[in-house]
Amino acid sequence: MSQAGQAVVVATFPMPAGTVFDWHTHQDHQLAWAASGVLTVLTAERTWVLPPTRALWIPAGLPHETGADGRATMRSLYVRPGAFGGWSAPTAVVASPLLAELIGYLADPELDAVRRVHAETLLADLLKPVPVTAIELRLPDSGPARRVAEALRRDPADKRTLRDWGREVGASERTLARAFAAGAGVPFGRWRTLLRLQAALPALAAGDVVGRVALRVGYETPSAFVAAFRREIGVTPTAYFRG
Repeated sequence: MSQAGQAVVVATFPMPAGTVFDWHTHQDHQLAWAASGVLTVLTAERTWVLPPTRALWIPAGLPHETGADGRATMRSLYVRPGAFGGWSAPTAVVASPLLAELIGYLADPELDAVRRVHAETLLADLLKPVPVTAIELRLPDSGPARRVAEALRRDPADKRTLRDWGREVGASERTLARAFAAGAGVPFGRWRTLLRLQAALPALAAGDVVGRVALRVGYETPSAFVAAFRREIGVTPTAYFRG
């Protein structure tokens, strides 16, 4: 998408609630940033939730999906490979006020070549990684376990046990447990915990109350949710989204 003579091209995408840009790739590197609202970026095994204080570097050629549960505006920077350093894997970076202003500056179509080069150089200097634990959530490949996983993705608060699900999908509890361990890489109980945390992240990033989010994704108490979040992510929900 980079235009001749430009290392960086900026595009703006208004995203009504529920917008999803289905799985795709780019020839250029991409820096995805929510100028407003919250973005969710999925790769094959990980999910990043991005409030306006963070952006995500997505290397060229990596399949990904981008969406917004609520209304958002995405400003996407497309960076020509080789133009300046980057990362070979998705990397969260700090979206400081200065970076936000610079993105708007680079979006100006009237910006002359000399100023553009200076701004692109500054952009490279401002891309600072931020330690973030992305939730890794794989789905079983197929069969009854996949049906259970898809149903829980639609309703993470569903409290049915694996035995209950076995009666629903026509498979034994043991068969489903083996399928989750093999296909998802973790036992069913932990997989469901990760799913619930993943489902909670967009609402938390948007500033929703922890207790309300906890109940919505299936936890009996806010303290149980916070404990699970800290166990898997390493920090509390508040600390995770601190700008």
